[in-house]
Amino acid sequence: MPVHGVSPRRVAGRGGQDRLGRTPPVTTGQVTTGHDVRVRPVSPRDVRVRRVYDEPSAADGARVLVDRVWPRGLRKDALRLDDWAKDVAPSTELRTWYGHDPARFGEFRQRYLGELIGSAQRAALGRLRALAAKGPLTLLTATRDLDHSQAAVLARLLRESGEEEEGGEAVCYAHLVCPECGAVVTEGHRPGCGQAAG
Repeated sequence: MPVHGVSPRRVAGRGGQDRLGRTPPVTTGQVTTGHDVRVRPVSPRDVRVRRVYDEPSAADGARVLVDRVWPRGLRKDALRLDDWAKDVAPSTELRTWYGHDPARFGEFRQRYLGELIGSAQRAALGRLRALAAKGPLTLLTATRDLDHSQAAVLARLLRESGEEEEGGEAVCYAHLVCPECGAVVTEGHRPGCGQAAG
């Protein structure tokens, strides 16, 4: 129960997590009217990640393929898709370097976020945000390890950008990527980066 003039809030840490590393499923906002303080829930966006080979579900909402290449063994006319967002897929060079090695996922995530700053990528992200704002969004990929895929990185980005900032524009992480080393600056620069000291 809120105390007069105080509403429950999460303590934001790195990546919006609390001090224990947990990301709460629902954040709260404060609505104040005179002496009355009410708490209104702010629902996170419903963004899911599934394999493109799985059967569609009625709960999927909009279904978007986020791989650069078409999945093997599937006919384009047989797959129920709302969009194919090739522009948000990692570059061929990055995909080749990563090779779906879970040990490289942290580095992959940083490099991939760095690739999402291009105009075509930002436009494609905008389309995905618009779909997510309308209802459930399912990101589809052929990758077997969904937790270590670009779709997982995108889903997290889209969920976290569900809350509007004061300027009215959805959160964007592009300004947090170092142009020299490609690291997310809040997580530290790569060894040897000239920006690390500045």
